[in-house]
Amino acid sequence: MDLVEWLLGGSWQRRLADVLLRQFARRRVAALNRLNEADEQHRTLKGLVALAADTRFGRDHGFARIRTIADFRDRVPLRDYEAFWRDYWQPAFPRLQGVSWPERIPYLALSSGTTSGSTKYLPLSPSLIRSNTRAALTSLAWFLDAHPGTPLLTGRLFFLGGSTDLVKLSGQPLVRAGDLSGIAAVEAPAWMRPFTFPPVELALLRDWEEKMNRLARIAAGLPITMLSGVPSWMLVLFERLRQVTGKNTLAEIWPSLRLVLHGGTSFEPYRDLFREQLGSADITCSEVYPASEGYIAAQDHRTGLLRLIVDHGIFYEFVPVSELGADRPTRHTVADLETGVNYAIVLTTCAGLFAYVLGDTVRFEQRRPPLLRFTGRTKYFLSAFGEHLIAEEVERAVAVAARVCDCAVIDFHVGPVYPKQSGRPGHHCYLVEFAGKRPDLSHFARTLDAELCRLNEDYAAHRQGDLTMLLPEIVPVPSGGFAAWMKAQGKLGGQHKVPRMDNTGQMTWQMRQFFETISSNAG
Repeated sequence: MDLVEWLLGGSWQRRLADVLLRQFARRRVAALNRLNEADEQHRTLKGLVALAADTRFGRDHGFARIRTIADFRDRVPLRDYEAFWRDYWQPAFPRLQGVSWPERIPYLALSSGTTSGSTKYLPLSPSLIRSNTRAALTSLAWFLDAHPGTPLLTGRLFFLGGSTDLVKLSGQPLVRAGDLSGIAAVEAPAWMRPFTFPPVELALLRDWEEKMNRLARIAAGLPITMLSGVPSWMLVLFERLRQVTGKNTLAEIWPSLRLVLHGGTSFEPYRDLFREQLGSADITCSEVYPASEGYIAAQDHRTGLLRLIVDHGIFYEFVPVSELGADRPTRHTVADLETGVNYAIVLTTCAGLFAYVLGDTVRFEQRRPPLLRFTGRTKYFLSAFGEHLIAEEVERAVAVAARVCDCAVIDFHVGPVYPKQSGRPGHHCYLVEFAGKRPDLSHFARTLDAELCRLNEDYAAHRQGDLTMLLPEIVPVPSGGFAAWMKAQGKLGGQHKVPRMDNTGQMTWQMRQFFETISSNAG
């Protein structure tokens, strides 16, 4: 035990730390409630532009002459990852200091690449690491403001993340790459170590199956007060914990558990299953929205919606999804955004991203403070037959079908199946992994279909009379099938998520073949 762990390891020290955290939460929430978001965002942009003025990107775009948001829009067009990589980062890779940000870039976060289909290397500067830490503490502050007196630091905070065994990309100065969660664990301040789990020797493990087994065995005996992770991987952990302990719910295993932070994918299809497996109304599920490019939002517990974090070195723009690809798309800020519009998020960050199209879509429910819902990804949609479905609608329909059919969905994927005969309509194929017994698949399909018809007029029009689309097909996935598929792709665990939608149908067909092979081998 080192000095830090000794100083903070006692019960009174932990109680004192909890008091200090609650005091921080009150001050932080009060400051955010007084903040003028539009003014803060303007200051943020001016600061980022000034800091990056002497970088190659800053010189190319005349940063020294930018004074206003309008100047910035005139000089800096929207770019996606591929454009940044091709024009700026790849020629200097992996040493990116001075390319689009003045600081040394010690880490590159590996994105799961769900919107582009390939792994992305994203710069993680010291400033962005501090930004992420500030945002994470803000998410805890909003929780503690709504649940005053909740003890968190009297136990352990369990971060179910990727490996801290980072890949070395160059000599000196060293640049390392890995999951954002693994980098965050490496960079965690010393004072956090006594309060967090897992320890370094466990966090290093790359074999995800071995890691989950060891995490479950050790964590089962710890006083866990908070759990954080991607919903699908937390469900795998829950199953391992039940096997280890013989207990049915998290409340039985961890009586001190009070907070579950979930992010990385929509929680709606998992909500009922989590409620059942947590086993206690005293455990709060809270959504967070950390992307590899920057920590964007966290749940405001007064409303249940995500609240944009505006004062941690990230400037936001919002482009109507319908205008993506236009020569001069409309670029809104928090000052003039509209509620009810499906926006693509555009980021300018303290790691050298400028007018960067993130690939995620959101819809605002309120302007002051800015409250939003995650609606999907710019490349996650279904419109093979003109139905124009977005991820939010599909995920909501799956959740409704699971509730009506009294079943639980662990994960799912959907894509089109094109007709093989002239004059015969196509349909959507849903690959669904159920927890426990399978429902009546026909009932599940009809319920899902009815909900999509209610949510989306285009879908309803195409389904009318089975003229251009047939009833969705539900294909059950064998238990553990999605985890096996992710492992086969080299993307098991960490921040990797199962791709939810494939508008081409190619990935859907490949997955289906894979699952049929698993089933036949098991038989």
